[in-house]
Amino acid sequence: MQAQVSPQAWHFSWLLLNLDKVPEIQYFGASALHIKISRYWNDIPADQYESLKSQLFSQITRFASGSKIVLTRLCVALASLALSMMPDAWPCAVADMVRMFQAEDSNVDGRARCLALLELLTVLPEEFQTSRLPQYRKGQVRSVLAQECGSVFPLLEQLLQQQDSPGFIKQKVLKCFSSWVQLEIPLMDCENLIQAAFTSLQDPELFDTAVEAIVNAISQPDAQRYVNTLLKLIPPVLGLQEQLRQAVQGGDMETSHGICRIAVALGENHSRALLDQVQHWQSFLALVNMIMFCTGIPGHYPVNETTSSLTLTFWYTLQDDILSFEPDKQAVYQQVYRPVYFQLVDVLLHKAQFPSDEEYGFWSSDEKEQFRIYRVDISDTLMYVYEMLGAELLSSLYDKLGRLLTTTEQPSSWQHTEALLYGFQSIAETIDVNYSDVVPGLIGLIPRISISNVQLADTVMFTIGALSEWLADHPVMINNVLPLVLQALGNPELSISSVSTLKKICRECKYDLPPYAANIVAVSQDVLMKQIHKTSQCMWLMQALGFLLSALQVEEILKNLHSLITPYIQQLEKLADETPNPSNKLAIIHILGLLSNLFTTLDISHHDDDHESTEVKKLPVPQGPNPVVVVLQQVFQLIQKVLSKWLNDAQVVESVCAIFEKSVKTLLDDFAPMVPQLCEMLGQMYSTIPQASALDLTRQLVHIFAHEPAHFPPIKALFLLVTSVTLTLFQQGPRDHPDIVDSFMQLLAQALKRKPDLFLCSSLDVQAVFQCGVLSLKFPEALTVKASCGFFTELLPRCGEIPPVGQVVHENGKLLLQAVLEGVGGQASRSLMDHFAEILFALSKHCFSYLSVWMKEAMQQEAFPSARVSPEQKDTFSQQILRWG
Repeated sequence: MQAQVSPQAWHFSWLLLNLDKVPEIQYFGASALHIKISRYWNDIPADQYESLKSQLFSQITRFASGSKIVLTRLCVALASLALSMMPDAWPCAVADMVRMFQAEDSNVDGRARCLALLELLTVLPEEFQTSRLPQYRKGQVRSVLAQECGSVFPLLEQLLQQQDSPGFIKQKVLKCFSSWVQLEIPLMDCENLIQAAFTSLQDPELFDTAVEAIVNAISQPDAQRYVNTLLKLIPPVLGLQEQLRQAVQGGDMETSHGICRIAVALGENHSRALLDQVQHWQSFLALVNMIMFCTGIPGHYPVNETTSSLTLTFWYTLQDDILSFEPDKQAVYQQVYRPVYFQLVDVLLHKAQFPSDEEYGFWSSDEKEQFRIYRVDISDTLMYVYEMLGAELLSSLYDKLGRLLTTTEQPSSWQHTEALLYGFQSIAETIDVNYSDVVPGLIGLIPRISISNVQLADTVMFTIGALSEWLADHPVMINNVLPLVLQALGNPELSISSVSTLKKICRECKYDLPPYAANIVAVSQDVLMKQIHKTSQCMWLMQALGFLLSALQVEEILKNLHSLITPYIQQLEKLADETPNPSNKLAIIHILGLLSNLFTTLDISHHDDDHESTEVKKLPVPQGPNPVVVVLQQVFQLIQKVLSKWLNDAQVVESVCAIFEKSVKTLLDDFAPMVPQLCEMLGQMYSTIPQASALDLTRQLVHIFAHEPAHFPPIKALFLLVTSVTLTLFQQGPRDHPDIVDSFMQLLAQALKRKPDLFLCSSLDVQAVFQCGVLSLKFPEALTVKASCGFFTELLPRCGEIPPVGQVVHENGKLLLQAVLEGVGGQASRSLMDHFAEILFALSKHCFSYLSVWMKEAMQQEAFPSARVSPEQKDTFSQQILRWG
């Protein structure tokens, strides 16, 4: 790479192109030429342009019958030269290229010359798209190229229409056209070539290239201005329907895929323009029906077909365009297209059906995953279509499901039932169905479904989950579905659907669940003990139980907690006595995770409740200690014992901290009784082996108890202790602990935000803290730098009110400014620039008189902050920053 950019490359690259070299070496020479021309254009004296151009032409002629990869690279080099010379130094570049290659040259075969010219014309627009031309030049060159298409398109048309043109030449012509249409050439100028490309679709050898060319031409953003040309394109697209049907019948997936791409490109990119042509509504409706055929193409995605997924976005676009018309026009279109969208729902639900159990068994895991994603896309489309069809859509689905479940004439397949339910679930998940009159009937139908397999059972569960908010408003119906959910909990194959549904019900309906609480807890306990579910589902289940218990009386909560937690506490006691090893580590983390997830949602003070929906049912806030605090105090010593053996292990320490962090976030002030002993434990932990999770928990405590004089002293002592320990860590070298530095900076920022007078403590070395912050700004980890910026953004505004801070900033502020300027002018990530800007803004606002002096001194340093920045640029930057003051 150094050789290619060196001045010597101008010399050696021509030598490497000698015909006695192997193609790999010739390729390197051609690449070096391209790099020099494209990146170091200003090194070339203007009087050498012509000789460079003629040398490249002669090399391309030499390689026309030679190595293809070298020829392409030389064409790219000449294309780059042409782009740099246009329009002044080489006014008719493209016409010249065509003329040069059409001239008779006895040494080179005409067909080879033709291919070389087509290669050059193909790479020219591609090189333009990736060129490094300045913006104003790009616009200039684009318009010149668009005009030059007059030299290119007649040649391409001639080559396509010649009877004796071989297939590979026609293929190259179509690729060349495909490349040029991306230069936003008026669609009407492309008309003849698009029609020729449609003719080429009949030739299997040219089919893929022709599809690409047509799709690129139709999809260019400018095309919608040429409505008459677009209207002319509808008949040839509709004319492909017979070829499409034959391809589908013959199982030719590639052909059906290509034709579908063309129909969708026309419909999706130009539906608004074509809808506006009211007098042509029938031909556009015919195109819509053709796309409907592609959506409902026979076979199961992705095994028998891969086409239907291409069409889904079209239906969004068409709906958006119809709904964007003024009311009168919209009403007319609704009349035409509502039946189409009802048909679409039927088609999509048919496509969402699972194959037979036997067939599905042969699918690979990758195919099953693709089908799952495809169904999610269908679900999203159905949800969107609801906006067009409204409540009538739910009624239609309900009627079909009702007929399916009550008919006795012919037994329906489970796939049909599952798809209809899936449609319901798709809509209920995101649309408020509380006012729908069909949901009670649906809840009544669900127990009648004969659940014969996992996929159907999953969808039944997810549908119940999607209706959990409705159940909260109609609690009398809970008993219709809760037994199904509890029964499903015992089936490991339904793990995700049953647990997530129970969690939704417990969250939304908790005030109506006390009559069922004992049963829910018993079933949950049973499945937890039998280890039916994977770790993440066990955590969700504990969150569900937390929601459930929150609505009970305190005695009931404690009783349930006791029976729920006791087996785990006994297990933890046993593990705490064992010598640490990998298997008991996993068990400990699992138990600690269960407890922290339970405490995440167990909230008897209802901090998170939505007032509107729960005010009526809210229970009186009980007096006395919080049940979570009672449990935490009972297990505190055990947790300390576990910690003492696992202090070296960051994951175990993190799991312990998570229990308290989740509890603090949920309980807020109710956590107060735990504060003294927790602060003591955290201090001991951090002094022995510093870990980021301990700092994060300290930050939570500072945040919540900053304004509680009664509870703050132990937190203050903890803050001073962890600060002192971290400063020692910085002296030993913090580079190996970016996570600790990140968390420490966040803790300092939180302290300044919530309790700035902590920085008045005589035992806090503010200068050392400041220097640590400056050092942290130079870390390579973006998150650590971001946290350090947050610290300084909080610190600098305190210069006036906290004397120690003001003194340190005045004495050391120049170091901070230098570190920030190094970040801005050096290698720091672009994503950090806003954060550096906040520090500069705070400096200009709170330390302006000092900043102007520091800025001047810093900018006088040679090659600071970067050798690439000129003195004028530095001066402009300084003036703009100081203007903020």
